[in-house]
Amino acid sequence: MKMGKTTTIFAAAAIVAVAQITASGALADTNPPLAPLGDPPVPADNPQTPEKIELGKKLFFDPRLGGDASTACVSCHEPSQGWAFGDALSRGYPATVHWRNSQTIVNSAYLGKLFWAGSASSLEKQAKSAASGAVAGNGEAEVMEARLAFIPEYRAAFKQIFGDEWPKLGNAWRAIAAWERTMVQKDTPVDKYLAGDKSALDEQQVRGMKLFNGKANCIECHNGALTTDQRYYNLGVPPAERWEEDGLAQITFRYEQYAKGVTQEMYRKIKDDAGLYYRTKQKSDMGKFRTPTLRYVAYTAPYMHNGAFWDLREVVEFYNAGGGSNDFTDGTMGKNKTSLIKPLGLTDEEMDDLVAFVEAYSGPEIEVKAPKLPPYAPLPVETD
Repeated sequence: MKMGKTTTIFAAAAIVAVAQITASGALADTNPPLAPLGDPPVPADNPQTPEKIELGKKLFFDPRLGGDASTACVSCHEPSQGWAFGDALSRGYPATVHWRNSQTIVNSAYLGKLFWAGSASSLEKQAKSAASGAVAGNGEAEVMEARLAFIPEYRAAFKQIFGDEWPKLGNAWRAIAAWERTMVQKDTPVDKYLAGDKSALDEQQVRGMKLFNGKANCIECHNGALTTDQRYYNLGVPPAERWEEDGLAQITFRYEQYAKGVTQEMYRKIKDDAGLYYRTKQKSDMGKFRTPTLRYVAYTAPYMHNGAFWDLREVVEFYNAGGGSNDFTDGTMGKNKTSLIKPLGLTDEEMDDLVAFVEAYSGPEIEVKAPKLPPYAPLPVETD
């Protein structure tokens, strides 16, 4: 068969690719290698300043940026719980419960897709969405903005930093995002090792790193400096137990189905979180969630989008068994389970080694003293 020029080029490229894979001995070699973490990106329209960062810190801890002034950002991102939340499902707005596990804000500055299904593309958008979400902050924009106006210290800060005559809510999200961009942990044993300090990891952790890059193939999805490809996968994580036994959680779950616009048939049958499907409405995305970073993970249990596993050993055992099954509707979600999840054949010792390496991605715990929040005061009276 005679091949044209274009066909010949593609055939040659394919031969080269196969040769490279064969020479390397593993497909994992095509993934971005693990690397030390650099500085987080800062958007051009929200530059960092010390004053903005300090304001953002106060607003992060201030429950007045919420519905009934009881639920702040910090309510679901507790400093003592890895700047996440130490229960399977996060704390919800009063009289509700959330339906997913809170992810840590540490190193969130590097992510281009926030929330488990990537529904926010920036920290600014994430802050707004969380503060106004019905089972999170449940805040109304007009009310939150009015509260800020009744706080003299905030009025002065917004005017100095943003030029606002009265505090604008959009700038509150910018300030919170600026502070969150300082919540970075990149001084870990793994970073030091990858930067050339071969004494930074012990023998067990080095063995774990070899497993991570090889037999366990964690590198397939947890790659690069941030240890995430930021793609979406269905791993077969079992449904949250709380949806089976907690009436309030069941109400939240049904509310979320309605709010996210599922079909009537799906509303009646679904028993689990459909993840990315709610955004795309494509059956091929049922049960898929974004790969989380492994950084700071030693402090952020429980794990997975619904807090299904309470320690890292459980997570490794889940992967070692080839994942699980979430085939609980018409079979669609079960069929979407990624082919990357396969039994690994790791021994108990190898699983311990792998856990030791992953824990070395955490570094020292980040401690921040809660700020003193400014009080309300009457609005100034204008006189002629």
